[in-house]
Formats: sequence, C-alpha cells, structure tokens
Amino acid sequence: MNKADLLQRIIDALGVDLDVVQRAAQTAYEAATAEENIAENKYDTLGLEASYLATGQARRMEEIRQARKAFQHLVLRDYDPACGIQVSNLVTLEAESGGCQRLFLGPEGAGLKIGEGEQLVTVITPRSPLGQCLVGKCEDEEVSLVLGGVPQCFVVVAVK
Repeated sequence: MNKADLLQRIIDALGVDLDVVQRAAQTAYEAATAEENIAENKYDTLGLEASYLATGQARRMEEIRQARKAFQHLVLRDYDPACGIQVSNLVTLEAESGGCQRLFLGPEGAGLKIGEGEQLVTVITPRSPLGQCLVGKCEDEEVSLVLGGVPQCFVVVAVK
C-alpha cells in the first residue's frame, strides 16, 4: 500500500470513528436530558452521570474531528535522508527479536491501526516516546527507548 492510499484509509477510518462517537454522544445526551433521569433526591445521580458521559463523548468527537482535519490537510513528503524521519513518513522498524512493524508518523490519531497481517500500519505521532526517538533518524540507524521499564531497541529498516 502506498502512502496516498494509506492516508485515505486513515481519513476514512477516522470518519467511521467520528460517526460512531457522534451516535454515542447523541445517545448520552438524550439519556442526560431524559425526563425519567431527573434526580428525585441527592443520591439519584443517573442524569448527572449521563451528562458526564455526554461531555466526554463530545470531547472525544472533537478530538477525532481535529485529527481527521489534520490528516486531510497533511502534505505527504518523500523521505529525505538529509532531514531524517519526519511527519508523513512510513517507517519499517525491526526489533532485536527480528519482528518488523510498520509505523506512519502522523500529526494526530496515535494508535490507529490500518490494514492486517504484514500490511498492518500503526499511526504514531512525534509526541509519543517512539515518535520522539524516530524524528530525525535515518535508515539503518538504531532507536532505543524504555517502555514500561523494559529497554527496547529497533533498527530503522526502511523509510518512505
């Protein structure tokens, strides 16, 4: 899969996520404002809990909307060895164990997974620990970091 296809799949996936969260937010809002959920005493908190949920869903909806907008405006750049890895690069890392993973360094949407099997690509951002380590690195360079108290070492196998 090339980067343009990947970018479109990320935008589409965020669109699906946005639709799901919008429906969830609407349901939570309706529960929060339903007449049967009006508090009858100080211990009756169903309406209050539903309003907290609705607020959280609305916040998540805005995060997804902003991430989708960031990807829609993202300019895909080819890998430039003089600059190293930058946002919009597709990176293949090989772990010490020999396993490989493909990462797309995006402006938002960390943790989003696109594809399956060997075609699986995980979106990370420059704000993540791994993203911070990758920015500016070049092919064949090592990347080391500690995750959960466990040292991890990767080699940058390919960058597009």
